[in-house]
Amino acid sequence: QVQLVESGGGLVQAGGSLRLSCAASGPTFSWYGMGWFRQAPGKEREFVAAISWSGDSTLYADSVKGRFTISRDNNKNTEYLQMNTLKSEDTAVYYCAAGRTVFGPVVTGATEYGTWGQGTQVTVSS
Repeated sequence: QVQLVESGGGLVQAGGSLRLSCAASGPTFSWYGMGWFRQAPGKEREFVAAISWSGDSTLYADSVKGRFTISRDNNKNTEYLQMNTLKSEDTAVYYCAAGRTVFGPVVTGATEYGTWGQGTQVTVSS
């Protein structure tokens, strides 16, 4: 079973950039679609971006489209989220997640993901 560890969070000024990484253990990372979600204080966890197991298909929430880029390197068992032009409303704990279905489609619902990382805090100061 895949285990996930996020890194790369921190404090950044509005307009700045961060790159989150999600390192996966286990030999089956490349079998699963991956996603990023975030949860701000007092709010529900929300979808941010997703990428197919092969990396050739991606989806984004409207709120991050054009600013965030999801990618993966299956040789390194790692998923990335490049975040540019950050806004104060991007402040949240960011979680990476692995899909439930082997070689499944790109999905946006949290229930479609079966393995989650511990989260990394991103704080954007205005």
